Amino acid sequence: MNEKKVCLVTGGAGFIGSNLCKLLLSQNKHVICMDNLSSGKKENISELLENRDFEFVYQDVSIPYECYADLIFNLACTASPKFYQKNPIETMKSNVLGAINVLNIAEKNNCRIFHASTSEVYGDPKEFPQKETYLGNVNPNGVRSCYDEGKRAAESIFMDYYRTRCIKIKIARIFNVYGPKMRSDDGRLISNLVIQALKNQPMTIYGDGSQTRSLCYIDDLLDGILKLMDTPDDVTGPVNLGNPDERSVLEIAGIIKDITQSKSPIEFRPLPQDDPKRRCPDISLASSILNWKPDVDLRTGIAKTVDYYRIELC
Repeated sequence: MNEKKVCLVTGGAGFIGSNLCKLLLSQNKHVICMDNLSSGKKENISELLENRDFEFVYQDVSIPYECYADLIFNLACTASPKFYQKNPIETMKSNVLGAINVLNIAEKNNCRIFHASTSEVYGDPKEFPQKETYLGNVNPNGVRSCYDEGKRAAESIFMDYYRTRCIKIKIARIFNVYGPKMRSDDGRLISNLVIQALKNQPMTIYGDGSQTRSLCYIDDLLDGILKLMDTPDDVTGPVNLGNPDERSVLEIAGIIKDITQSKSPIEFRPLPQDDPKRRCPDISLASSILNWKPDVDLRTGIAKTVDYYRIELC
């Protein structure tokens, strides 16, 4: 009998998911990785496919699925505006139907389930930094709404399953994570700027660059996720997981340019609709209940990410 804990990771071939699968395997877990590869990549998990404790299931999370699991990590949903705006209905389905499907698996197995929510539930915030009690400033029918409102709906569904069916849920609101295995073409800040810098192409900044982001390296995020999963059943979240080190986009571009020694010029473009002007988490709750804080500083994390993309571009 296999006594290893079985972990179902939906969206397991994506950026966060593939890094999580690798970490769980290193902790002697059996991992079922579910992904429809709409934004995840088979290359992200290619090194794991020969591991006996790794299974890949090609399936959309919006379609019901049954399996045994001791732990569930629900990461399935395209997070890049470039991709989710191309398929808004599918994005909403992955959030809402996906939430229901994974919660049903958790109910059948009486197991803990983690849900990856997002800082986007705060929309274009008017409170700084954002606490979990802030209700947000979200456009319900804009081009980003399929993702923003989809994630808000998923949180609601998770809480209702907890309140009415006693499902052991854990919700984290993830802030601007970056690092190796993030798609180079996903259109997000770090991947865009690093690839442009490495190619000595114009580094595109939307708006005047004064808008801020708080960037959390992938290793720090995974540490927070696993610590949240280890909390007592009455700790449901949502809990902010991110780095409160708030930087302007222009400053981030400067750090990338310095690390890559790029000759790229800065090119300014119009700010997209509903793009948040400031984004910074209040992580006092995570610090209190998880004893967690990010350890990887921005320059170190960007340098590791640059090294990954250098190899990918070769």
